[in-house]
Amino acid sequence: MKIIDGKQVSTSLKEALREQVATFPEKFGRVPHLVVVRVGEDPASVVYVRNKAKACEACGMRNTTIVLPEETSEQALLSQIQELNADETVDGLLVQLPLPKHISEAKVIEAIDHSKDVDGFHPRNVAGLWQKTPHMNPCTPAGIMKLLEAEGVDPKGKRAVVIGRSNIVGLPVAKMLLDANATVTLCHTRTVNLPEITRQAEILVVAAGRAKMVTGDMVSEGVVVIDVGMDRDPETGKLCGDVDFDSVAPKASAITPVPGGVGPMTIACLMENTVACFLNKQGNK
Repeated sequence: MKIIDGKQVSTSLKEALREQVATFPEKFGRVPHLVVVRVGEDPASVVYVRNKAKACEACGMRNTTIVLPEETSEQALLSQIQELNADETVDGLLVQLPLPKHISEAKVIEAIDHSKDVDGFHPRNVAGLWQKTPHMNPCTPAGIMKLLEAEGVDPKGKRAVVIGRSNIVGLPVAKMLLDANATVTLCHTRTVNLPEITRQAEILVVAAGRAKMVTGDMVSEGVVVIDVGMDRDPETGKLCGDVDFDSVAPKASAITPVPGGVGPMTIACLMENTVACFLNKQGNK
């Protein structure tokens, strides 16, 4: 069994981006600028936003974090987004999720200029993934595919099972695996006879949002396991994923840990998308 080190792969990607960005002041007169908007003080969001700022610094890019109070109205947030859309100095823009319940996440995602949508959540970017037209890939699925590539796992001809059907992870990673010529089965937590399906997987991606739901009896020897989950073990309180690591790891040929697996890759791919948005803008001038 091999631990898939997302930190190591993400560090290599960020170092390559830093070298690329270092050439931009001479070529373009400035470096890429990412703006992150956070509404409220959700503890996880505070950490995620701070990590994104650190990643920007590591890549030599400019970062601005805008913090709005929890009671910010939906209209006020949408107005803030429109101002940032119109700001030519802003290359990438994201609003940290989740949002307070009185704000529609769908409206916020649609309000962001698709050419600045570094998360890859805008409907035009989602459509581009499925229609194979120019688009921005969502960060976590892109990070998963880079981890597989780094480990020398070629999805071509393999049986892949994805648990989770969200627009953020499950559906797009299933599409990316299909495009890589895997045979993909897309499941969810209520899929009948789920263990029978997961035992057929050569590549198993779990993004169900349910702590330690995949156990050792649900996988076959040699499977490659990508655990997207991030939760607290109800017994120990420690961070854990959707996969029961202790029972699954002995059977896996490779597995991502939690934390330190997919999470670092999500942020690294966010940095990559920011650079892509910047370069697209230079090309359109």
